[in-house]
Amino acid sequence: MVDSTVLVESLPTPAREKEREKGSDFSELSRRIADAGLLRRRPLYYTVRFGAVALALAGGAAAFVALGDSWGQLLVAVALAVVFGQLGLAAHDLAHRQVFSRRRPSEAGGLLTANLLLGMSYGWWMNKHTRHHANPNHEEKDPDVSPDILVWSRGQASRATGLPRFVGRHQAALFFPLLTLEGLNLSFNSFKAVGGRAVKRPVLEGTLLVAHFALYFGGLFTVLSPGKALAFLAVHQGLFGIYLGSVFAPNHKGMPMIEEGTRLDFLRRQVLTSRNVRGGVLVDVFMGGLNYQIEHHLFPSMPTPALGRAQVLTEAYCAELGVPYHQTGLLASHREALRHMRSVGEPLRAAR
Repeated sequence: MVDSTVLVESLPTPAREKEREKGSDFSELSRRIADAGLLRRRPLYYTVRFGAVALALAGGAAAFVALGDSWGQLLVAVALAVVFGQLGLAAHDLAHRQVFSRRRPSEAGGLLTANLLLGMSYGWWMNKHTRHHANPNHEEKDPDVSPDILVWSRGQASRATGLPRFVGRHQAALFFPLLTLEGLNLSFNSFKAVGGRAVKRPVLEGTLLVAHFALYFGGLFTVLSPGKALAFLAVHQGLFGIYLGSVFAPNHKGMPMIEEGTRLDFLRRQVLTSRNVRGGVLVDVFMGGLNYQIEHHLFPSMPTPALGRAQVLTEAYCAELGVPYHQTGLLASHREALRHMRSVGEPLRAAR
């Protein structure tokens, strides 16, 4: 795990001033990435990937109708939780214009995937995620580390009141149970945001959200008895939330936090706060390429299949600069994140 002291130690040194006159450290890496052709669109890849997810969704819906009022529907709920996770990853790639270079098709695909199929506001999530990318792990500017329920630094813990103070004492143990509510939390915040400034097309987004839940709940309570419908809802939404958390939590949780006033160039701000996850093809599919989190933050519009090659170039370049580059296995990444959460909650446990 990268220690917070690297935020200072890895700043550009005077020895590189002449080199930096020709451009920033990031601009040289960007040139190497572009020369390797890693930013070009991959339409065949996304056609196959999105087609497979669409077929899985259609298959899940067909199985749901065919099974009828049966407890076997819980197996369908498990399968659809995975499909919904993949839909979330598809919406993510569309939002970053990894699929289409132009805004209109990216936005249309994002609205269809996020609002209609997932029940999550595309505009709200994109606004939030853009701010995260600009300032990852920044205590004041990254919405993903705001102390809404969990605390991410000892400073936040010392200032915590109410629910964050209560939960923060045992947040490492509560993290995965809380993730079971994440899918519903995204939908709840989406409806809240429809009337706010973060959503540019509130009527369109609101209509698509209502259509999603009318179809979702209508299907559940038409095909299933109330008890089975509620069981399906709990299994599907709970596993969907855990899936999303298992994809996004390893990327930054437990990496250095940036305090107000800390000065870092773009490359170091992205590399030092991000963690890559090793694991091969299965992890690539499970995490939708977000296991290459460092490269994704440096080049957000890079198509998923190019991230593996970019990882090799980026790690080598960081070694040239002496910039710490952190990657680990999937289970180890969760251990690091949970260890960090337990550590920052220590002042709250001690204060009892």
